[in-house]
Amino acid sequence: MTRLHDPFRRGQLAIAALFLSLGFQYATWAARIPAIKADLDLSAAEVGVLLMAAGVGAAVSFPAVAWLMRRMGSRRLALLSQLGLALLLLALAAAPNYPVALLVMCADGVLVGCLNVAMNAQGAALETRHERNTMAKLHAVFSAGSLLAALLASGMTAATGSVAAHFGVAVVLLAALGVTARTGLLDEDAPADRPDPADDGATADAPADAGPKPGRRRWTVPSRLTLWMCCAMVFGTVAEGAMNDWSALYLKDVAEASAELAPLGIAVVSGMMVVARLFADGWRGRWGDGRVVLLGSAVAAAGLAVALVSGGVAPALAGFACMGLGIAAVTPCVYAAAARQGSDALTLVAAMGTTGLLAGPPLIGFIAGASNLAWGMGAVAASAGAVALCSTRISWTEPASVAQSEATPA
Repeated sequence: MTRLHDPFRRGQLAIAALFLSLGFQYATWAARIPAIKADLDLSAAEVGVLLMAAGVGAAVSFPAVAWLMRRMGSRRLALLSQLGLALLLLALAAAPNYPVALLVMCADGVLVGCLNVAMNAQGAALETRHERNTMAKLHAVFSAGSLLAALLASGMTAATGSVAAHFGVAVVLLAALGVTARTGLLDEDAPADRPDPADDGATADAPADAGPKPGRRRWTVPSRLTLWMCCAMVFGTVAEGAMNDWSALYLKDVAEASAELAPLGIAVVSGMMVVARLFADGWRGRWGDGRVVLLGSAVAAAGLAVALVSGGVAPALAGFACMGLGIAAVTPCVYAAAARQGSDALTLVAAMGTTGLLAGPPLIGFIAGASNLAWGMGAVAASAGAVALCSTRISWTEPASVAQSEATPA
């Protein structure tokens, strides 16, 4: 069977288009924040609120996303939210004033929440149906989308200062990705939930729906299993987000790296995460999701802790590499586990992931302000350690259909 006619490859390509779209769309508008600031004559504080509006929209979107997943299913929700995110780029470019831009960014956050849940539900369903692991590779594609957007932004900024022209080109590319996604997305989500024995009769999350079934069920109280997944996701995204925001400053102010070396912190973390995610599906198939999360988060915590105690630029870069390598597979594995519990569990876990990304960098900044950045980065290592502890409380039992690994990168 050729790649063109292989149902798994077709589905993988379609879902990868969604992950690429989300990373590309986010990085596209983020790259033009300076131009948007100048066009709307915003202060630094107003830019901060503008950025927070997107995060708040994503964080509070949980009830709406849960309802939409039940009503529409992941396929329709993914396609509509991907289209909506493309159109919001045009709306942001045309925003006449600050209040309108705030509304656009808040709506962007809500649609990000929708697409994040729907595309991860599709990825988990693909694994279940075809007995192959692919979630880690799909998350690597998300990172590739951000890189592609950064390259396009650099080229468009050099060619023209027009934000509208840049976003117009981006929308065309997003439209092409939407067409690619439409041809191969699954028509149904993962199988129905199975109550976890460890919950001792606690209310289990309901199954994911394949399409609109009004009134079929209501959102239920999360099980203890789901709550442990939420904790693992929060701590994992706190570590991931804080490393991206604080690694360069740590190198400069604490490790006393040169101005040329300081940006390598982000490059090392991001590069190791992409590489790890390309291989993590093979690790999942060989050792299981639970062991990958436990060992990975332990390596991340220990590596960064040793680097902080040792001090210096070289140990810091080595510790950052351990963090990127170890934390990379956490979110794909937890998303896959949550999706098997149903759309409500996946939606709640995704919302907690957004909360971690929002709360992580300010929390580290608060700790650094109260003491110093070395202690702040110590909190990042502690967060990775907390993921390891949470992973021991999660039942990682996988259905037989996810027993094999897809070792070849997408």
